Amino acid sequence: MSLHVIVGAGPIGTATAQQLLESGARVRMVTRRGTGVAGAELVAADASDAARLRELSQGADVLYNCANPPYYRWPQEWPPIAEALIAAAESSGAVLASVNNLYCYGRVTEPMTEQTPLRPVGVKGGVRTATWQQALQAHRAGRIRTVEVRGSDYLGRGAATLWTLVVLPRLLAGKRAFVPADLDVPHTWTNPLDVAGLLVTVASDASAWGRAWHAPSVEPRSIRELSSDATRIAGVRPARLARLPYPALWASGVIDATVRELRETHYQFRAPFVLDTSAAQQAFELHPTPYQDSLRQTIDGLRTATAPAALAHSRRASAHGAQR
Repeated sequence: MSLHVIVGAGPIGTATAQQLLESGARVRMVTRRGTGVAGAELVAADASDAARLRELSQGADVLYNCANPPYYRWPQEWPPIAEALIAAAESSGAVLASVNNLYCYGRVTEPMTEQTPLRPVGVKGGVRTATWQQALQAHRAGRIRTVEVRGSDYLGRGAATLWTLVVLPRLLAGKRAFVPADLDVPHTWTNPLDVAGLLVTVASDASAWGRAWHAPSVEPRSIRELSSDATRIAGVRPARLARLPYPALWASGVIDATVRELRETHYQFRAPFVLDTSAAQQAFELHPTPYQDSLRQTIDGLRTATAPAALAHSRRASAHGAQR
C-alpha cells in the first residue's frame, strides 16, 4: 500500500487526506498538535525539524506540503519548513507536491496563467515565491521531483479568507458588513476540494512535475455578487455592504496582527483578480465544484463552527442568570 505524508491539516491538507483515504491509500498527517483526519496516522511534529521530517517521510511515495504557518510569522517560519521539505523529499525519493497561493504574481492587469511572470509584492509574496523557486531549482538539479498547485481565495468548507472571516459572519447575522475592498470587481474563488483533487492528480503524474498548475475554479464573482447569492442561499436578510476605506483597514491593523498583514495584499481586492485554470482542466479533465455547492459548503461550515461557541455562550449566560 502506498504511503502519502501530508504536512498540515488545514482545509487543503484535510481534503487531500480524505481523498487519498477514500482511494485506499495509507496516509500519515504531520502537524504540531498531532491533529488530522480519522483513518490517517496522526503524528505531532514540527515541520521545520528537518531530521524528524526526513524520518517521517521514509518510504513515502508523495510528500504533500499543505503547511500554513500563522500569517504574520511567514518570514520566520516558511524558510526552514521549505528547506526541511526539500531535504525530506531528497532523502526519501518522495514527490514533493506543494500548495501555494497567487501572491507570486503580484499586481496583475489581466487573467493569470501559469506563464504569468512572478512579480511578488511585499514580504509574504516574496517568501512564498522563494519556497517554490527553491524546490524548482532542486528539481531541475535532479535532486527531487516536485510540482505545485496554486489557487485563489478559498470558497468552501474550512475556507479562511477576507470574505469568509470578515463579511459572511455579519451577513448571516443579518448585519451590515464593512468590506476593505472594491465591491464590484471580478475575483476568482477556488474550492479547497478542487485544490486537493488537482494536488493528488499531479503528484502521481510524472508528466505534470517540474511546473505549477492552477486549480480548477469557477467563473469570477465580485464580493457583491458573492454576498447576494450567499444571503439568498442562507435564507437571511439580503446582503448589506459598505466599502471600508484603506485608512480604516490600516488603523485596524494597529491592534490586530492578522488584519495588519492584509495591508500588503489588499490590492487583490481593489482591481480585477482573475485566474485562468483552463490548463489543468484540459490536461486532466478536471472541473471545478459548482459555484452554488461551494457557497453552501462555506455557509454550512461556518454555521457548524460557530454553533458550539454560541451554545457555550448561552450556557454561560444561563448559569450567570441563575446565580443572580
